Amino acid sequence: MRIPYVVLAASLLGHATALEAQCTGSPSVQAICNRAIDAMKTFHPVAGIVVSGGNPQLGSAKALGGLGHVFVSARLNATKAIVPNPDTASGGATVEGLVPAPVVEAGIGVWPGLRGGFLAVDALFSATLLPTHAIDKLRVDSNAAHFGSLALGIGYGARVSAWRGVFPIPAVSLTVMRRTLPRIAYGQLAASSVSAGDAFEFDVDLHATNVRLAASYRLPFVDVAAGIGTDSYTSDGHLQYYDNPPLNSVATVTFRPRNTRQVLFIDAATKFSVLSLGAELGYQTGKDQNLSTAYPFNAKDGHVFWSVGLRVGL
Repeated sequence: MRIPYVVLAASLLGHATALEAQCTGSPSVQAICNRAIDAMKTFHPVAGIVVSGGNPQLGSAKALGGLGHVFVSARLNATKAIVPNPDTASGGATVEGLVPAPVVEAGIGVWPGLRGGFLAVDALFSATLLPTHAIDKLRVDSNAAHFGSLALGIGYGARVSAWRGVFPIPAVSLTVMRRTLPRIAYGQLAASSVSAGDAFEFDVDLHATNVRLAASYRLPFVDVAAGIGTDSYTSDGHLQYYDNPPLNSVATVTFRPRNTRQVLFIDAATKFSVLSLGAELGYQTGKDQNLSTAYPFNAKDGHVFWSVGLRVGL
């Protein structure tokens, strides 16, 4: 079953380590509210990894070589998720499916480094485009960065080389990136009547800090790379719902979540002159999300993720 984009967006709220308000109202209302929160907790690290990916340059950990050297890539990150269905209070209801994120990345050589490429520096940039026009009731906040109906997330960072690599010694580098998704909103509570509006609405953003240590080889027809890393995901969001239907009494749950995950990845890129075709396979570790009830999946499981992309380098 395809995951509704309400789950993708709501899940950005994630692990509510600083939950400032609890679900209130009748038991049935609280059950629906708690399931929405569980969906957010479960999906927060999923949203983080599809925005972040593994290696910021598919197939390579080698520094670009200073001024005049650049790369631009377009890639699609994806992972599979299973989460509670936030639209029902049924204990066994879940949704699952593939969660994609298109990302454009670029790098610019800043300094070639010392002998052997030691401490060479690249500046890295990224842009994530989250489509909202095809998703009923999902919208970009009026004050958020956007490109038409696309929510525009940006990223920036740097890569520092430890060694440029001469076979059999691989190139090794350390990368730090900061990525964001702008505030988006889903649903609309009607002011005049509970029946005229949605059961809940929310707004949320996402911030991800990625640290990657990677090594790569440049072979005759293909570049190969592998690495490890740590991600930190944070969000600031609000969930609003009617806590005493049919009266239009609205309660608000405020989240400032924090999630930390470890990441492993391997990737490769075939070379055709300045053009490369790359692919990546990775794993994000899991952690207990402290859900409100038991579900027919293990909330502690990690996530396998993958990427495919095209890169142009000079």
